[in-house]
Amino acid sequence: MDWTQKIFINHSPSQFEDLAFEVFRYQFQHCPIYSDYVKVLNREKPASLTEIPFLPISFFKSYQIHSSSGKAIEAVFKSSGTGGERSRHYVQDLSIYEKSFVLAFQKYIGPPEKFVILGLLPNYVEQGDSSLIYMVSHLMGLSQSIRSKFILENTQEIPALIAAARKEGRQVLLFGVSYSLLDLIDLKIDLSGCKVIETGGMKGRRTELSKAKMHELLSKELNISELYSEYGMTELLSQAYCKHDLVFTTPPWMKVLYRDQSDPLTIVDGEISSGINIIDLANINSCSFIATDDIGIKRNTGFEIIGRIANSDIRGCNLLVD
Repeated sequence: MDWTQKIFINHSPSQFEDLAFEVFRYQFQHCPIYSDYVKVLNREKPASLTEIPFLPISFFKSYQIHSSSGKAIEAVFKSSGTGGERSRHYVQDLSIYEKSFVLAFQKYIGPPEKFVILGLLPNYVEQGDSSLIYMVSHLMGLSQSIRSKFILENTQEIPALIAAARKEGRQVLLFGVSYSLLDLIDLKIDLSGCKVIETGGMKGRRTELSKAKMHELLSKELNISELYSEYGMTELLSQAYCKHDLVFTTPPWMKVLYRDQSDPLTIVDGEISSGINIIDLANINSCSFIATDDIGIKRNTGFEIIGRIANSDIRGCNLLVD
């Protein structure tokens, strides 16, 4: 089955729900760990999206979450590991991941060929096996610029790269992990005229700041007029983006549901602080229904991330599968 013909379209709410149920049935049949988890919860026949079981994201640290359909594993992406053991996402079709992140990038940021793309993501490069590095590297290739590159130690070259891009009539797009972007303030780097996508957090390198405070600081000190954040993770193959309002918007094949923090199997309206559940249809060959460790609030048609669950554990939901 060519799932891409079904996944990457603008779904109406009813079409999304129908496809989500089709994906659920497929993964219940072909993803052994998810199937076992659903059976433990006795939810083999959910009647609505709110009854579909969401797999705790911690399972990606302990189990191989992928389809048993006979497809070979094309890549294994690993999380940054700042919390200890690294999660692993076994990807059976990289073309689905590529289509997902390219379409989302085009929708929220623009055509890759419009930019010189720089990556200020040193810890991801150093650790290797990063889905973020794979994404940014692929977008660099699509930019078709010899100046697109990862910046590791020589951050002082950024102004020269910006100047060269301007001479070519291109704008610089800088993907930066949060702590590295804050480091640029000490170097007095001027990023005026650039688009900047902040991602990844502090990774234990700096004191954590609220998203609002960090955006305010980066925009002011680095002269950034277009500052975005990317919401993505190793366990997902899709990303959400936000701008200065800090409200993330998902592409049509990705949907956020909210769960009660004291009863993680109960879906709520998200009007107050809630656990974040993600339906990512691009995860067709692993699990599309993920209970993340993030806490958020529904904001109109989007969502805001306001924190993490203590100890990154989903209480009452971490049923171990034999």
